[in-house]
Amino acid sequence: MFEPVIAPSGTLHGLLQRGRGDGTLHALAAPRAEALAALNQCVLHDPRHDWQVENRSLYYARLFLDLGGGLEEIEAHLFGAEDHLDTDDARTGLALSVLGHLASYGRDDALVLIRRYAATGANWAWALDELALRDDDSGLRSLAGAVLGRFPATPEGDAELAAAVRDAFEPRPWRLWAEDRREAVGARVRAARERGSFDRWQRQMRPTGPRPGWSVQSVFDWAQQGLERGAALHVPAARCLGAVAGPDDRPLIVEAARSGPDGARCAALHYLAEARDPAVLDLIEAAAADSSRTVAEAAVAAFERMCGEAAVDRARGWIHRPDALGASAAGVLACRGGGQDSELVLGALRETVRADGPDAPLLWALVDGTGRLGIGCAAPVLRHIYRETTSSQLRGRTARALAATDPSFATGFAVECLWDCEETTREVAALHAETGDARVAERLRRLAADPAEEAEVQTAVRSRIAPEAPPL
Repeated sequence: MFEPVIAPSGTLHGLLQRGRGDGTLHALAAPRAEALAALNQCVLHDPRHDWQVENRSLYYARLFLDLGGGLEEIEAHLFGAEDHLDTDDARTGLALSVLGHLASYGRDDALVLIRRYAATGANWAWALDELALRDDDSGLRSLAGAVLGRFPATPEGDAELAAAVRDAFEPRPWRLWAEDRREAVGARVRAARERGSFDRWQRQMRPTGPRPGWSVQSVFDWAQQGLERGAALHVPAARCLGAVAGPDDRPLIVEAARSGPDGARCAALHYLAEARDPAVLDLIEAAAADSSRTVAEAAVAAFERMCGEAAVDRARGWIHRPDALGASAAGVLACRGGGQDSELVLGALRETVRADGPDAPLLWALVDGTGRLGIGCAAPVLRHIYRETTSSQLRGRTARALAATDPSFATGFAVECLWDCEETTREVAALHAETGDARVAERLRRLAADPAEEAEVQTAVRSRIAPEAPPL
């Protein structure tokens, strides 16, 4: 899948791609045709960098309802010829999820489209999961023939069917079909379920690969062999060392961390970091400058797993380094530092935004740390990240940090956050948005009554809404 092209944050399209609350507010104020065009562009071309952690479907479905949008463009996207050429789930997943939410809001035309796509589309499993949550039993039973027809009655087809049943995210349709009295439906699904259960049991009982011997050197050899095969076994090897190593093995492990083969060196660094060995920080510093990228990355990862004041104290000295270890040190101080580290964290936040932009991975830890430490003068940088980041997850973290550092948050960004695509961001907004704003009061009432809203958001909303007085 290609990386999405994100429009500027000041445009309607850019706001909707980011899932910002202002996107909904601007769309409702824009000409309807323009708003629907931008909305359809987002639904048909998923703007998320990681669809597994970022939410957009409910956000877009709600806007479809508010705009009274038709589903013609989604239908053309789902049933076009490209569906059989590009079978990647990401091409149609967002559109199907939006249709699922629309169906839950009572849009029968959306439900019909999902049923059609489950019967004929390439991403039929996703469509079936949407129907499992929203369709009635009769609707699901009517699809049995079409879905099972995808699997020929051959040994290969039966194996594929068993895998589909075993890996189904929502089992409800398969359970219904297993009850069907027709031999070609019920008996076949029951056999597939039994075979899937047996396959799962076999996988659990079957050894998954080579295992290390019961000595420190055997573990090092195993880690090295794994690295040569392209498998990074540093962390599991470190756990094995924890089981087999004794006090007398420390010199061997320290030497491996200093100058051993890459696989053994990485495993030794992780083990010593976990054990908080007094020599490990010097070894990590040396390894982070190693010419081997594998060793350098393992050293940084080992440091990030460390707890304790010694690691935090060393981070204060490393934070100015221009390499990965310096960035890791900034993250450690943000997560575990104290009030005396506020200036260092603020400096790292500003430098990261300046050098790497508002989507830098390090910002996740730095934004959290800024809020945790209550660094008030960081609010301008946080507001910039909030506006510009394309990650709705990072924007939500930034909103929480602003709630802790920016006095204007309650009357500013918290208001638009009530329409945000992420439920955790809406929850923050529900707790902080100034209720004197008429838009806030109306939005809180709507969220409280919306059956699709998350329970945590509704709990936060109800904590802000005074109970009605009993009738006289």
